[in-house]
Amino acid sequence: MDEGYFVKLKLDVVFKRVFGEQKNIALTKALVSDLLEIPRDAIQHVEILNVEIAPEYWRQKFSRLDLRLKVDDRIVNVEMQVRGEKSFRERSLFYWSKLFTQDLKEGEQYKKLRSTICVNILDFNLFDDKDEDYHTPVRVTYGKRRRLFTQKFAIHVFELRKLERFPKNLPMEDWLNLINVESKEELMTIINNATIPEARDAGLILLDFQADERIRQEAWYREKQMHDEASELDDAKEEGREEGRFGAFAGLVRDGIISVEQAAKRAGVSVVEFEDWMKANPNV
Repeated sequence: MDEGYFVKLKLDVVFKRVFGEQKNIALTKALVSDLLEIPRDAIQHVEILNVEIAPEYWRQKFSRLDLRLKVDDRIVNVEMQVRGEKSFRERSLFYWSKLFTQDLKEGEQYKKLRSTICVNILDFNLFDDKDEDYHTPVRVTYGKRRRLFTQKFAIHVFELRKLERFPKNLPMEDWLNLINVESKEELMTIINNATIPEARDAGLILLDFQADERIRQEAWYREKQMHDEASELDDAKEEGREEGRFGAFAGLVRDGIISVEQAAKRAGVSVVEFEDWMKANPNV
């Protein structure tokens, strides 16, 4: 591990060490309050529903932070994700629906379903709209006047890469900038300039992590694991593209339609490389 390695808060295991610990419940309450713009005194009780990280968590591909909270009578799920995926919107809806229905017991009335809010903090851009800022609330509306269909559904998307483009000087920006920090210098700037006391306290915890060798090793290993998984996925995609590109020309060669030389030229490789590929993939 590089001596200059910086422990990032956006890393799932680090985020959970800060906001998933019962001893830091005041910080978690403040985070939820500011991100959802709920007054502090309007939140009477916050309970962390999944404090521990299950052993199988580490074996999952692209594991996502899953911090489930009970905020008064609402279910709030905070998710930190650093890698984009094409089906993220559908997966987010699916996950919200599971949270929404999981507490309803057989025979209970639907009115007992709790208000369920998903908070998605993303290190990639989900929305391409140039005029969309870093915070996009997603709700269900109906009719020409776009009336709210229900108070029990909400998904809040926070895109970290849009923070600098759309500053609004809101309290939530202290938290998002802290989550987005990637160097000790940036962290010290945030600690010294934070307007939210709890955000400053969370920053000090992250600063302490930089000197904790066990946490540094855990974070480094987790980040390496995620990079390795990303490389494996990219390699698999590239192999798929190569197989499709080479396979089409190989089929034409085997059918006698074009020569190996012509196929190699179209594929952009040497004749030897193309022949080697055909020998290694006789059934393609």
